[in-house]
Amino acid sequence: MKLSAFADVCLRTIMVLATPGIGQLTSREISDSVGVPYNHVAKAVLELRTLGILQVARGRNGGATLSNDALQASLGGLLRKLDKRTDIVDCSEHDAQTPCPLAGNCRLRAVFRQAREAFYASLDPLTIEDICPVAPGSPIKALPFPTVRRFS
Repeated sequence: MKLSAFADVCLRTIMVLATPGIGQLTSREISDSVGVPYNHVAKAVLELRTLGILQVARGRNGGATLSNDALQASLGGLLRKLDKRTDIVDCSEHDAQTPCPLAGNCRLRAVFRQAREAFYASLDPLTIEDICPVAPGSPIKALPFPTVRRFS
């Protein structure tokens, strides 16, 4: 199972904000801290605010902080909400000209759906607090951000 780059940025954002002694940070400061482009972090902050994980203050002294209940949220539950894909395998458009010849008798999509749910279920007992740094400082920058493939 592979997380989307968006879910990865969301988790990094949470981990930075949960680091002891960090407090409130702007999207730009989070971006610099994790080595991820600003626009990706800004989208992650907006989504995490919508999900109730972050509190965001706008303006000159604004920034993002974790909400009161964020650290106790289920990791599996959060990743389910962040994963917008309907299927691991996209069989509907493998070739724009012809439909998949196995579409009427394929059980692979259902198997992958079950596998994805088992992956999330294994993360359900974990909370966001379980993945966050316990010491001051941010070791998160050492993680490489996934590269986006360009198609020509």
